[in-house]
Amino acid sequence: VQLQESGPGLVQPSQTLSLTCTVSGASITTDYYWSWIRQPPGKGLEWMGAIGYLGSVYYNPSLKRRASISRDNAKNTVYLQMNSLKPEDTGVYVCRADRKYYASTWGQWTQVTVSS
Repeated sequence: VQLQESGPGLVQPSQTLSLTCTVSGASITTDYYWSWIRQPPGKGLEWMGAIGYLGSVYYNPSLKRRASISRDNAKNTVYLQMNSLKPEDTGVYVCRADRKYYASTWGQWTQVTVSS
């Protein structure tokens, strides 16, 4: 499975971030959980949330409902939206594929900078 993220590198404060994770090599509706993870500069990894192959969605409570994860089965794509962006949301973001009994597959980290 391969994951390709895309999205704007620069977002203004209070605006909404939209990231796309295009999946190839596997169907997003079978076997996998698709997670979004980020890492602010100088800090550790933060799991933001995930959407499962059956469509259930899980979130990190620390994001206080600012994040929304969805998918388009026809496009085999997973999305992350996060509203009310703050400068502290600056960091690198990535999507990851998790499958029971298998090693995780990571996409390519995408830089997101929140600044006016």
